[in-house]
Amino acid sequence: MKPIHGIFFWLVAQAAWCEGTGAPPKLMHEPRWAIFYDFHTMPAQPDVGLNFDADDFANRLEKCGVDYTVFHARCNLGMAYYDTKVGIRHPSLKYDLFGRLAEACQRRGIAITAYFNVGLSHEEGLLHRDWLALTPEGYTYLPDRMNHFMRRMCYNTAYAEHLIEMIREVVSRYPVSGLFLDCMSPNACVGVECVREMKRQGIDWKNAVQRDAFARASQLRLARRIREAALAIKPGLLLYFNGVGFEDQQDIGTYLEFECLPTGGWGYELLPVYGRYLRNLGKPVLNMTGRFHRSWGDFGGIRTEASLEYDCISALANGLGSCVGDHWHPRGEPNEAVFDLIGRVYGRLRPLDPWLKGAAAECDMAVVATKPRFGNEVLGATRLLAELKQQFDVVTEKTRWGRYRTLILPDTTVLTDGLRSRVERHLKDGGSVIASGWSGLDPGRKEFVLQEWGVSRGPDEEQPVSPTGAKPTSFSTPLPCYFRPGPEIAAGMPDMPLNCYVPGLKVVPREGTRTLARAVAPYFPWHWDGEHHFVYLPPDRETEQPIVTRNGGVVHIARPIFTAYNDYAPVPLRQMVSNILAAVHPDPLIRATNLPSFARVTVTGQPGRRMVYVTSYVPERRGAQIDMIEEPVELRDVSIGLRLDGRNVKKAYLAPSRTEVALAIKDGYATVALPGVKGWAVVVFEE
Repeated sequence: MKPIHGIFFWLVAQAAWCEGTGAPPKLMHEPRWAIFYDFHTMPAQPDVGLNFDADDFANRLEKCGVDYTVFHARCNLGMAYYDTKVGIRHPSLKYDLFGRLAEACQRRGIAITAYFNVGLSHEEGLLHRDWLALTPEGYTYLPDRMNHFMRRMCYNTAYAEHLIEMIREVVSRYPVSGLFLDCMSPNACVGVECVREMKRQGIDWKNAVQRDAFARASQLRLARRIREAALAIKPGLLLYFNGVGFEDQQDIGTYLEFECLPTGGWGYELLPVYGRYLRNLGKPVLNMTGRFHRSWGDFGGIRTEASLEYDCISALANGLGSCVGDHWHPRGEPNEAVFDLIGRVYGRLRPLDPWLKGAAAECDMAVVATKPRFGNEVLGATRLLAELKQQFDVVTEKTRWGRYRTLILPDTTVLTDGLRSRVERHLKDGGSVIASGWSGLDPGRKEFVLQEWGVSRGPDEEQPVSPTGAKPTSFSTPLPCYFRPGPEIAAGMPDMPLNCYVPGLKVVPREGTRTLARAVAPYFPWHWDGEHHFVYLPPDRETEQPIVTRNGGVVHIARPIFTAYNDYAPVPLRQMVSNILAAVHPDPLIRATNLPSFARVTVTGQPGRRMVYVTSYVPERRGAQIDMIEEPVELRDVSIGLRLDGRNVKKAYLAPSRTEVALAIKDGYATVALPGVKGWAVVVFEE
């Protein structure tokens, strides 16, 4: 399946829950380096555990530097790997496999978490069809029988108590440190139990929206029941519910995990977004990558060493823990190549431990999103700002907010009541805002909420439509969305009309608002006049239509430039944002010179010192589907300046070697020169 698991370390400075929720519980363990074992074994498998040596396996984990592992108690096939009196032990397993490994790990001080698949249990669903969700179309088995999710469990049947009893069995009998509850999707069901409960609650079971809301409520109710049952036996367990929304399990789970296998379909752009978001939910966060060339189930695939190292150091640099997903072979034979790979990567990174414990990300900027399901606009903003070496979080209404100097509202961030009050407070405190597209409008997108925006809403720019009435999907020439920056924001930009590629909206500046860039009209709109197709549309003349405006601390860009950057990566748009930031955010936390755009810089802090991470890797598209990192890129003569913020920096050195580097204090920055960076470097600024 697709587990999301990893390792974590406490983030002391982020250890408060979201506003108003109190302190989190004390967890039993604080692991930092982990391997997650994924396996779902067919009942026909003849030799489960035949060659498994629990002590040898635990020794290999210990040799790798692993202090935490996740291992299946019950898989998505419904097979248990321990001596259960409640569930179904795998028919070819002759002993208590999970129990032996749990004891072997305990003897070596390695914490172990028990994996349970909640949403799937195929063997139990086969024998108990009344435990399966009944779809509105009348299926208990979906037509695609080769799909993992062709059977889904109903949380309102006797299955729920059966599952909880198995969890009680494992938590009470074995030295486990936590539970990983997988595939816990909200399964919409019209079985008799769900229909009767919906009727009792006055829910229209025939209405898809209400039915889905009931399914989500059922999902959360089961999660709470599991939490209550498990913590009643062992307070402080690690609990993560994979499939429950990150913000939805704020008072249910005890830590968070992010599944991100970059070569398995996730890509390399998601971790920078979700890492910056999850670290502000007030809980320990674990990043889950994988050893696979592709994704889960790729038994014969293995990552390059540089690509795995990039995932792991990127997690640490963004304030997350690091974990590698692997498969356990049914016979139990260890995969030595994988152990060696993980051991080499962890061997280089584990010496960073003293600079990881209690370290929290330091930022002076935030990307503000309306919902935690981030679209292309948030991905584009994250990549653009990371290329500019800015230090920022990604926040929503429900996450913790720091004391940010600048807020970025990318393209679609409408102002709900909660966001409005926070943005208003930010502006009153002297902060600045950069908003683009429809950001800043009310939820109905009718008008800008705050007078500080300095503009009124006009109509959306006209979307091109083909003669058949369909929107065009490809063009021989770009869409005519031209603009010309004014002198205040034109530094380093080509002196020509530039294309944003994506239409936005028109705005009317209010009195006192300055226009920093204007639209440039093409000769014609994109259209067919019955004789000719008007697709060659060079820019004609500059208009009075504002594209970029500024009113005090608020800059508004009337086009969705962050979506455009995600989709088309026009470098002049990044330069324009850089120029705007130079005006409203003139002294960023980091000033870096001689760093290429692909290099990343992040900052974490502990009492008395701050760490600056520099990473240098380039994912390269190879073949049709895979972005590959085969080797790190070596950088030379890099200069890094860290804003002092009133701190007395006494020395700087590289971690973990503690090799001192020359330090210069000037103009409010502590600056070091690095002769070379191969893949990654950590510069410690000691106070």
